[in-house]
This record gives sequence, C-alpha cells and structure tokens, in this order.
Amino acid sequence: MPTQVQFHLAKVFLKIFLRDRQSMFFSLFFPIIFMTVLGFINRNGVDPVNIGIVNDSPDPSAIEFIQELIDNPVFSVTLGFENRLRSALEKGELTLAIIIPKEFDTKSEGTALRVLVDAAQVRQLGLILPVLEQSLVEIEREFRDIEPMFDLIIEDVKARSQNYLDFLLPGLMAFTLMQLSIAGSGFNIVEFRRKGILKRLFVTPIEPKDFISSIVMARMIIVLVQLSVLITYALLVLDVNIVGNLASFYLMIILGTFIFLCLGFCLGSIAKTQQAVMAIGNIVIFPQIFLSGVFYPIESMPDFIQPIAYLLPLSFISTGMREIAINGATLMEITSSLIGIGVWLVVSFILATRLFVWKEVAN
Repeated sequence: MPTQVQFHLAKVFLKIFLRDRQSMFFSLFFPIIFMTVLGFINRNGVDPVNIGIVNDSPDPSAIEFIQELIDNPVFSVTLGFENRLRSALEKGELTLAIIIPKEFDTKSEGTALRVLVDAAQVRQLGLILPVLEQSLVEIEREFRDIEPMFDLIIEDVKARSQNYLDFLLPGLMAFTLMQLSIAGSGFNIVEFRRKGILKRLFVTPIEPKDFISSIVMARMIIVLVQLSVLITYALLVLDVNIVGNLASFYLMIILGTFIFLCLGFCLGSIAKTQQAVMAIGNIVIFPQIFLSGVFYPIESMPDFIQPIAYLLPLSFISTGMREIAINGATLMEITSSLIGIGVWLVVSFILATRLFVWKEVAN
C-alpha cells in the first residue's frame, strides 16, 4: 500500500505535470488527428474484393448462390477450377477463393465452404472476412429464414476485426501510453535534475522507491485521463467498437503504463541531458512501433523477426488490449499476455529502482 509520503509526493508531482498544458494538449492532439484521418478514409468505401469461386455442386441452388455473390457490389467474382484459382491467389490476383462442395444444397444445415487464402495477405483478410460472413448471412436469408446454412472453414488465417480502425485503436492506445509514460518519467527525471529539484530531495529522508512510486501514481492519473478522452472520442465520434469488458481493457492500460513509466525512469537515470534522453528514448520507442503489432499483425512479419517482436513489452500490451477490444476476450483467455506483462512489470521495476541512485541523478 502507498504510504502517506508517497501520496503527498504524488499530489505535488501531479500539480507540476498539470502546469505543462502545452505538452498535454499535443499528446492528445496527434492521436485524435491520426484516428480522425483514418476514420474518414475508412468511410470512403473500398474497391470490390476479388474472390474466386469453384462450384463442385450439381444442385441448382449453387448457381443461385453464386449469382447472389456476383450481384453483391462488395465482391468481384471469378469462376474457375481450383488449380487455376490457387495460381491466381499466389500471384495476388485474388484475395480468396470459395470452394462450394458437392453436398451443397438449400436443405442441408451447416454446409462447410472452404476458403482458400494467401497467408501473406493476412492483414487485408482481417478486414474482408467479416464482410464476407455478413454477406453470406444476407444471402442465406434469401434462401431461407431458419437455421444457419453456411459455415466458413478458413485456411491459413484467423479472422480479426471488423474494420481497420477497430484493429488500430488498441494498438494506438498502447503506443500512446508508451509515449506518455516514457516522456512522463524519463524526461521528468532529466528536467528535475536540471532544475535542481533532485538535489533538494536528495537531502531528505525520501527513498528512491518513494520517489518512483509517487511519480508513477501521479503520472498514472494523467495517462488514464488522456487515454479516456481518446477512447471516448473513438467510441462516440468515430464509431469504433470495443467488444470486451472496459474494466479489463483499463487494467491492461494501467499495467502497461506502470511498465513504461519504470522504463522511462531507467532512461532518465542513464541519460544526463534532455538531448540524450530523447535519443535513448527513440531507440526504445521506434523499434516497438513497427515490431509490436500496432499498425499490422505480428504474424505478417518475417519469421526470423517474430520471436523478438513477441517478447517486446508493447507487444504483450497491444495484443492483450486488442484481444479484449476486438474478440471480447476475458483475462483468463489472455493468460500468455498477462504472464509477459507480469515479467516486464518485475523487470522494469527492478531496473528502475536499481538504476535510480540519488548521488548519480542529483549531480
């Protein structure tokens, strides 16, 4: 439990942070503009999806089903044999191919439609498959209004979000909290050193753990408020969907903020100037932007990079947040992410307290 000294220091640091209104404004300005632009692009519509269809069914309903797909403006349909469509998939001429089996008819229940895909196009398929499923539901209702008629068997890919903005939001939130946290601890340590605040604290009975805990609490409040504004904007203005539990989503935010605040302390303890902490911060931040699944899935990266990408702290956080937001996962269902976050919590806190030495940072 936080002590009275830690609460008092947290209140003091919170007042100091709130005075920097310009920094708080721009930390919100960039993510809001970024999400707005992507939301605008997302609403402009998309080109028809090129799909292939192999019809192995002699039943007349298969022809009607194909015609419904052809009439659907979402798709551009190509008919052919499986071998030729596989070749078109490999060349990138098609996004996917649907195989209609021999047993296909309107009387059967749960007919399995094989969907052939190119795993290299997994990012695009994450957006298309929900559209395809919805179109199949609409086509099904044209045939009958009872039990589900179609089941999709997806090969080589796992369907993800409904649209790119839904996919992007959790990763963007994780990226934003990383930036805010590192700037809120690492840069502050250097600034406190420059202003002589650390020298004054050095002669007090305050221990490093009290100093670190108080800044973590104060900055945690700032980050939670800022991210709450971004989430509210995304939900109400951009119509982004968060399927899972908001309490679990916020728990991931809190854990991620703690990790990156502690890592920021490490950077602030190592760097001696504002220029140095900025350079070191970029070394920590930029690789994680591209390797942690913020803008596209880690599975689409080269195989030799994926093991490294999965171990990054931002990867555990963004993956956990995305599973909750998009797939409605519970905390029990993201155990692997929580274990990784737990390891980084311990490592980051130990590094922060070990590297933060009064005599060094107060010089």
